[in-house]
Amino acid sequence: MVTPWKPTRIQLMKAAGKFVPDVIAPRLRVLFCGINPGLYSAAVGHHFARPGNRFWPVLYASGFTDRLLSPFDERELPESGLGITNVVRRATASAAELTKEELLAGGRQLAAKVRRLDPRFLAVLGLGAYRAAFNCRRASVGKQDLTIGATLLWVLPNPSGLNAHYQPAELARLFSQLRVEAGKSTA
Repeated sequence: MVTPWKPTRIQLMKAAGKFVPDVIAPRLRVLFCGINPGLYSAAVGHHFARPGNRFWPVLYASGFTDRLLSPFDERELPESGLGITNVVRRATASAAELTKEELLAGGRQLAAKVRRLDPRFLAVLGLGAYRAAFNCRRASVGKQDLTIGATLLWVLPNPSGLNAHYQPAELARLFSQLRVEAGKSTA
């Protein structure tokens, strides 16, 4: 994955608290939802931009895209019925910096966004974030019983390179399950 530029340490520090614009449109097939932007993503202004984040390679390996996209190609996603948002908008060095209150408030804001945009699926990328944002302590990876309006909820592992529990092949398999299910849904 080619990055047009690499942010400096000062640019990374200045990115704290900034936002990365959503990549959204009405009635998407799948709206992917990260926890919150990292400093690298906020500094460059694109989702899942940090080298080592596996979102883009896994999106391709699971069949959601027909070629390997980079964060700088993210605006192409809605053409394929895909989008990206976050539970919490503000960038932090680590998701551990988010409070329970921020995650719950983010869950409420996310639910309102989903009601407005009406995607077929909302895929939250991070089990802990999903549990905190939607107060579902017993949730597990995969399809959820909870819906937001007609939108089905799905939980996938966080694709961060720091999430060593899930290797790329397993991430691709789990993302593929959602892709297959989303292909069965009707608008």
